[in-house]
Amino acid sequence: MTETQPYHYAVIARALAIIDTEGPALTLDTLAARMNMSPAHFQRIFSQWVGVSPKRYQQYLTLDHARRLLADRFTVLDTALSTGLSGGGRLHDLFLTWEAMSPGDYARGGEGLTISWGWFDSPFGRALVMGTERGICGMGFAAEMGEDAAMQDLTARWPKARFVEDAARLRPWVQAAFGTGDAPLYLIGAPFQIKVWEALLRIPSGQVTTYSEIAKAIGHPSAIRAVGTAVGRNPISLFIPCHRAMRKSGGLGGYHWGLPVKRAILAWEAARKDAA
Repeated sequence: MTETQPYHYAVIARALAIIDTEGPALTLDTLAARMNMSPAHFQRIFSQWVGVSPKRYQQYLTLDHARRLLADRFTVLDTALSTGLSGGGRLHDLFLTWEAMSPGDYARGGEGLTISWGWFDSPFGRALVMGTERGICGMGFAAEMGEDAAMQDLTARWPKARFVEDAARLRPWVQAAFGTGDAPLYLIGAPFQIKVWEALLRIPSGQVTTYSEIAKAIGHPSAIRAVGTAVGRNPISLFIPCHRAMRKSGGLGGYHWGLPVKRAILAWEAARKDAA
């Protein structure tokens, strides 16, 4: 993660809004002018942030791309599990280890738990990160909902915990995670939620799956709606890749931190995978 990435995402977020309104057929010159940049500067920012040209990136942002992604890069989670893509191995594009809070501790609403928190720059704007002594337990993006709402959202999940601002304590984990290093996760949720989140951890970067496949993988094939709810309640966005869960139709589905952020993350991952 570089110092310029949050600025780059802000530019891309503005471009996303224009593309949403006017469609992906906009020319480079038109988009650059709307960003108050020269075409060369605008293209350079795009290429530095995602590794492909603005025109190619626009293609990644369309619904048609989501459908192609589902068709071409669909992950059957049972296969992923059989090949060792589980919680203890290489998870998507990060090295992560994880453990879960016991159901009894979760039921107590985080009572007796101290959670450190801090704000960090990320490739997708400002990110609120929270963690216990065992690892990162929460991460949310403020680009769409704002910092106050993101803070209220995460703290409300563990209402009896003690929250302490301590970005310095979390920074080594955050830097390692964004830099594809080794960062621990601490999953705080109900048993069913944790099963769903574990399934999400099996989806490699640049690939996607459906809510129905997740339901099958955790042994509850009829619980598609409950799976969707658990995906939406994932407290560790990006690192537990709920953005890789899509509707069977190829639609993006929902995203707790805003659909523009989900679409940007999917496009960013797909573009970087193709560029590599």
